[in-house]
Amino acid sequence: LPAGLAQWFPALEVLDVSGTGLSGLGAELLALPRLHTLLAKNNRLGGPGALPKGLGRAPLGRSLRVLNLSGNRFAEVPPALLELRGLQSLSLGGNRLHGIPPDIQELRSLEFLYLGGNFITSVPPELANLPSLSYLVLCDNKIQSIPPQLAQLHSLRSLSLHNNLLTYLPREILNLVHLEELSLRGNPLVVRFVRDLTYNPPSLQELAGRTIKTRNVPYAPSDLPENLVRYLSLASNCPNPKCGGVYFDSCVRQIKFVDFCGKYRIPLMHYLCSPECSSPCSSASQSSTSQSESDSEDEASVAARRMQKVLLG
Repeated sequence: LPAGLAQWFPALEVLDVSGTGLSGLGAELLALPRLHTLLAKNNRLGGPGALPKGLGRAPLGRSLRVLNLSGNRFAEVPPALLELRGLQSLSLGGNRLHGIPPDIQELRSLEFLYLGGNFITSVPPELANLPSLSYLVLCDNKIQSIPPQLAQLHSLRSLSLHNNLLTYLPREILNLVHLEELSLRGNPLVVRFVRDLTYNPPSLQELAGRTIKTRNVPYAPSDLPENLVRYLSLASNCPNPKCGGVYFDSCVRQIKFVDFCGKYRIPLMHYLCSPECSSPCSSASQSSTSQSESDSEDEASVAARRMQKVLLG
């Protein structure tokens, strides 16, 4: 970038240096007090000097609202970006990112986050601590699961997850009542993953704990060692209302296909206490108009084929 940029254009608000072959953004940017949009797509940014030092403390760090660094060579989200507390839109698509730092939660003003086209394998639960996030794009990565904490993103309107490695979604996703777009195409959301789910028989300790809980055997903290009292407090109730069973470490994982917003059937992870317990879950969701679930493989296969044909989002 040319020296004296701030002197020549002190009132500059939008700067587009995309496709110019830049390997670093110079310190000249730091003195632009009114710059709110910086577009630096399709360059060679990603090395140690890609961003100017002191970015978060400079006038630019306080004024910047939109930053687009897509199509560069970043292998990680630069720590300097996490100091831009006024940032509302951040695009880092088409880079070489392998993860999302938990400190992304520091960008409390963020409304739009684009991280598509990277090598991200997991999503940190801290991402759920962005209260204003409305658009989240995580497509074209290698993500295998979505943390249930994302259901806390109450402002989320659009969630793009297509072309990943998802085999199911957490049931909590139904709590995103304001979600208008959900893109899932290109994920292995098919029945063969149901067959791969394994069930480990409960241990003797778990069997004893289940008996105590289901038969309401009275006990006091003085009757048992502290670790067993703590273990008994961790019992999870089976979601089947006709069962009344509990489980601790050993449970059956199933994938259930349910309606989402009355439009699409999506596979959600479902936990039961034993292989014999196969009744539908009774916990309805505000955003689910019906719980069209079936335990037959034929019905699940039909739903899976429908998922492959329907383009979501």
